[in-house]
Amino acid sequence: MNSKGFIFLLELLKLHQKTRKRIAFHTLSQGLDRGFKGQISAFSSVISTVNQKKEATENRSSPTHLVFPNIKNVRDLPPISLDVRQKQRISTDPLSSEIKAPVLPEPILPVQPKTMKDFLEDVEKAKSSGDWKTVYDFYLTTFDSFPELSAAFKKDASASFNTIEDSGINAKFVNAVYDALLNTPQDIQKTVLKGIINSLLQEWKGPRTKDDLRAYFILLQNPQFNNTSTYVIYAHLLRQTASLVEADHHFLAHWFKKLSQKRFKPLVERLLQFISLRLFPAKPEEFPPISKCSWWIPSASKVLALLNTANNLVHPPLIPYTDFYNSTLDHIDLMEEYHTWQSFGNSHRFSFCQYPFVISIAAKKIIIQRDSEQQMISIARQSLVDKVSRRQRPDMNMLFLNMKVRRTHLVSDSLDELTRKRADLKKKLKVTFVGEAGLDMGGLTKEWFLLLIRQIFHPDYGMFTYHKDSYCHWFSSFKCDNYSEFRLVGILMGLAVYNSITLDIRFPPCCYKKLLSPPIVPSDQNTPVGICSVTTDDLCQIMPELAHGLSELLSYEGNVEEDFYSTFQVFQEEFGIIKSYNLKPGGDKIPVTNQNRKEYVQLYIDFLLNKSIYKQFAAFYYGFHSVCASNALMLLRPEEVEILVCGSPELDMHALQRSTQYDGYAKTDLTIRYFWDVVLGFPLDLQKKLLHFTTGSDRVPVGGMADLNFKISKNETSTNWLPVAHTCFNQLCLPPYKSKKDLKQKLIIGISNSEGFGLE
Repeated sequence: MNSKGFIFLLELLKLHQKTRKRIAFHTLSQGLDRGFKGQISAFSSVISTVNQKKEATENRSSPTHLVFPNIKNVRDLPPISLDVRQKQRISTDPLSSEIKAPVLPEPILPVQPKTMKDFLEDVEKAKSSGDWKTVYDFYLTTFDSFPELSAAFKKDASASFNTIEDSGINAKFVNAVYDALLNTPQDIQKTVLKGIINSLLQEWKGPRTKDDLRAYFILLQNPQFNNTSTYVIYAHLLRQTASLVEADHHFLAHWFKKLSQKRFKPLVERLLQFISLRLFPAKPEEFPPISKCSWWIPSASKVLALLNTANNLVHPPLIPYTDFYNSTLDHIDLMEEYHTWQSFGNSHRFSFCQYPFVISIAAKKIIIQRDSEQQMISIARQSLVDKVSRRQRPDMNMLFLNMKVRRTHLVSDSLDELTRKRADLKKKLKVTFVGEAGLDMGGLTKEWFLLLIRQIFHPDYGMFTYHKDSYCHWFSSFKCDNYSEFRLVGILMGLAVYNSITLDIRFPPCCYKKLLSPPIVPSDQNTPVGICSVTTDDLCQIMPELAHGLSELLSYEGNVEEDFYSTFQVFQEEFGIIKSYNLKPGGDKIPVTNQNRKEYVQLYIDFLLNKSIYKQFAAFYYGFHSVCASNALMLLRPEEVEILVCGSPELDMHALQRSTQYDGYAKTDLTIRYFWDVVLGFPLDLQKKLLHFTTGSDRVPVGGMADLNFKISKNETSTNWLPVAHTCFNQLCLPPYKSKKDLKQKLIIGISNSEGFGLE
């Protein structure tokens, strides 16, 4: 855009500020027709001036929170962007639908111009006749201002729709208008963008009306913002949305959760693409210099947090949490982001760690590993300094957590060693089996983990109960005098994360949620740990039959008290003795009725998953955090902790084939070709059995199949023999079978009948 055009726009802006009227639409239209791309660039400067004045005004007079006059029982709304150091969760409890929004002055709205049926008929007529004037006029009027935009799509133009659960927007009409927009002539598409510019240039003071929120809600769904040429406009829309007060964010989050997956997912993908292209632009000249638009990424991240909150409000979520990952961030300096967050928290210094939901599990693993390595180096260095200061000869063993254990006393020796060497837990782990020669190059460490886990989780050991219906272990509620072995299991899990070992442990997701409650060990030892809110969904992951029974109780239409004859008392068997526990004081005398059955179910679930195993889980919690005490842990979701400990259930056998190493075979040998033909043709359950047979776990490390270092070795034995696995080295020893049929038969027999971990 030339200098005259820019000066002309500035003059229009001054006129707008004096008269508080909208900028003349036809003038912007002429400017855009002369040079649309240049106009957007000029718009960036103009709207920045408006925003600076707006921010200065808001800092002087605008409230930071909306005031709810004459409304009772209105709770403080949680912020969208939280300091993850506190690891608070955004409240997923919607405000009561009866609670109205604050009574704000609503402008006189235009009359709704068309119905969806009228609009679609106009589009069809335009396609057949080539005359788009009617459609052009619709878009021109609709997108000319926030009030007109809201009025065009309201279900009822005369209704206020101030409740949190209903935006009042006709979603089908919005979808129809946007679907049609991309297939209209270019002048119509430019008209829409000019209308959005016109709307964003308006100066606002004080809190927004709900019609303004509806306008932001509608504009954020505009598919035109997929095009990088519209990013300047999109950035300012994101900035205005991000700067809304938290109460307005709360409304938007609940409105976004009502979108269908088909409409919601593109919003997330658009924002992720916007961030990626701002970080690594294909054509840097398309965007303003990063120094002049440093607010682009923070604004987009905050709006993305709004959508993440909306996604978490729905059960099941609209999209998987992994769809919020931005893989582009895997290629930036993650440790710099982490240290910035460590130093400045959620202050005005931006870091992606403030929004951990966009960081992939692979990137988080890198952060945790490097953070743990730095802690290992720091502790090892301090040990070395201490030795030198005492004029003692340094020993390389002081740099490691050296475990010396007897196979015949594996659990007790491991517990004693870890207790004595608790100050060394963050050093690199090395294991020695007493009476056995050999250096630990990783194989002995893995074998120690496998043998110890296998013994501790054996049903005869009594620490954990295996639930066949859910294929998972849960903590035994049996009371004992010493819970140190539960602490040992927690330490094992922490050491596995610290030393990048994948464990074959089957805990339900609820366990990892409890493990992050809270994510940082409280300084006050009296503060409860490992206590989290639990539901029937959590119970269903462990005891599905019991969860189903409780759900049936909640939906029972008869007389609960007379038909079930239950009280607020439950019974558990401990070492052959039936013991009773009251769910609340005097529970044995309180009958369960239709009125209090919800309370009964909630107290029962809380008893099973929290109170009855509190001491066991607290010991487990402290054990884990004695190794993994790091702020990096606060970046993780419970599901991500599970993946770090146990690996991912997603198998990619083609990736395994590409990364496999061979000893005695070449990848072109006939036996190897037979092997991969057979394995790639296996159903998923057999592929998992193969992985479990050769590695000790049917899951994949966070880094993918390549991190397994899988090896196939030639076993110079009779082809009548079955394959053999060395799980400590992820190695499969394969005889040179002469036919594919013979190989398949022997392989299936081997992987289907191996016992336990298949250890040699």
